[in-house]
Amino acid sequence: MIINRNKLYALLFTACIAGYIWLFFNMNDNTTDSNLVVGCLIKKTTNMPCPSCGTTRSVIHLINGNLNSAFMINPFGFLIAAILLISPVWIAYDVATKKETLLSCYKKTEYYIRQPKYGIPLLLIVIFNWIWNIAKGL
Repeated sequence: MIINRNKLYALLFTACIAGYIWLFFNMNDNTTDSNLVVGCLIKKTTNMPCPSCGTTRSVIHLINGNLNSAFMINPFGFLIAAILLISPVWIAYDVATKKETLLSCYKKTEYYIRQPKYGIPLLLIVIFNWIWNIAKGL
């Protein structure tokens, strides 16, 4: 799929806004320490967690400074938190300077992920995280 700058930036910015809204509505003590937040269609349908189940709670623990808890819930929370923090700033920088550094980085990342020597280990990490989520009873 060929993606241009405007599409990528609009998609990423919209996803970040949706993420901030989702976090805002889930920022209370009841959701961080229980299974009350079940926004995953896979978990609702199959009663089995997906590889990203627990990411919201993980990010909430990160916001509260509980790094160990965040990691134990779902390490992908660190990646999502980084994306939520960095993307809007990077988009704003590119728009202000009329550059395409984020688009360039995205294309390079996509290129490497498509190569088996990088893609397969990343896929194995996702599968391992999925198995770990199932084993934890997430």
